Amino acid sequence: MPLFDNKKKPFSYDLIREGEDIILMIDCENYTKLPSIEDDPATMAKTCDLLIEVRNATKIVFTQKRNYEYDYSQVLLLREIALLYSQLTKRKDIISYNSLVYDATCTKCILPWYSELQHLLSNFLKSDPIGTYVELKRIVRREKIKEEKTVDPKCVKCEEHFIAVLDYITGLLDKTKLITLARPYLAGYKIGDREVYRRIFKPTIKPDFMFTKLMASYPVEGEELDNYKVGNTEVTIFSVPETIQYLYHIMPPEFKLDEEKYEILDTARKIMAEHKPKKSEFVDPERMRQVFYNVGHDMIEELVGYRGLRMSNGDIDELTSILVRYTVGFGLIEVLLQDEKIQDITINSPMGAIPIFIVHQDYDDCRTNIIPTVPEAESWASKLRMVSGRPLDEANPILDTELILPGARARVAVISPPLDPSIEISHGRCHYSCTTG
Repeated sequence: MPLFDNKKKPFSYDLIREGEDIILMIDCENYTKLPSIEDDPATMAKTCDLLIEVRNATKIVFTQKRNYEYDYSQVLLLREIALLYSQLTKRKDIISYNSLVYDATCTKCILPWYSELQHLLSNFLKSDPIGTYVELKRIVRREKIKEEKTVDPKCVKCEEHFIAVLDYITGLLDKTKLITLARPYLAGYKIGDREVYRRIFKPTIKPDFMFTKLMASYPVEGEELDNYKVGNTEVTIFSVPETIQYLYHIMPPEFKLDEEKYEILDTARKIMAEHKPKKSEFVDPERMRQVFYNVGHDMIEELVGYRGLRMSNGDIDELTSILVRYTVGFGLIEVLLQDEKIQDITINSPMGAIPIFIVHQDYDDCRTNIIPTVPEAESWASKLRMVSGRPLDEANPILDTELILPGARARVAVISPPLDPSIEISHGRCHYSCTTG
């Protein structure tokens, strides 16, 4: 038994700054459920608690085998609810027991009212704000019916006072963006149903060994024009309304692995990450990749055997290729370069906000569903420096080199700060342009 338990508790967090973004990185590796705001009430409630504590977060990322990222617009929806909860809990003049007492001689209804209101606000507002709103509306209707049937003047005044409190709270919820977005779906709403949340909260999901973000879902209103395969990667071309650019949508094999394969791949990646390639190793990139491939293949075989799993040689080869691509390789750039129909690839700043653009043989200018991030750009820049043997810094902000990969070859032009004024020098973001050959 170890003397110290190094495992992090579920929902422990770190704050990471990337340019203007403040990312709330929440560790859910040891959480027994999927960390999904839209599916799990406990995750939503705990996230509200964290947003009360960290009010300036612009993104939320849950880490649990895969990374579940919620962007700024979705964070704002939940932050409003979190701050409303914080505000209401401090308003003792509204939700305390004494505040509900209108007439000291008539308190027979106060205890059930107080209990019901506290139960909703304390236990459900953070985990199910839509359900709380609907239930408050239903209570208002119920109390108005009771008021109409009440003949005792004291009870009527108490009813009116309680209804006013409920109206005030529902009025605050009415002003939130979440309730505004949910309102069209509230007819016949069942308390506890999370379907409305699934319509509103849609995270970007990626394996935790990837830096690049991939919008995996297909466009709702897109028309499929073409589809084909590049190796094991599915490529689909969509025509999307309100834009003249087509969408080049890829679904690489790493997004379709089961949990056992993810765990094997993630463990192998962490072991391989301990080795820091030297500059001399990049003199012959092809040989280095082959060495990493052989080592990774043996390691994955050992991990599969150690865990008592059964995998075919094809599965092990696929995992090894993915492992090499995300350690010494160039990630999803390699997938794009292997598509013979792609003639040009452009990656612009700011990283993390703009997708990769391509020129396609059949569909001309297209945007992809791939969004590179700052860490990915920094990784590419470091590797290109070593591959080319030339500098890329403030004194030498332009780098032209050749990139040779298995099954692909490209000419690469990189522009880094200070030539690109939209890039923050502290993050070393770069503009990349690759022309396939």
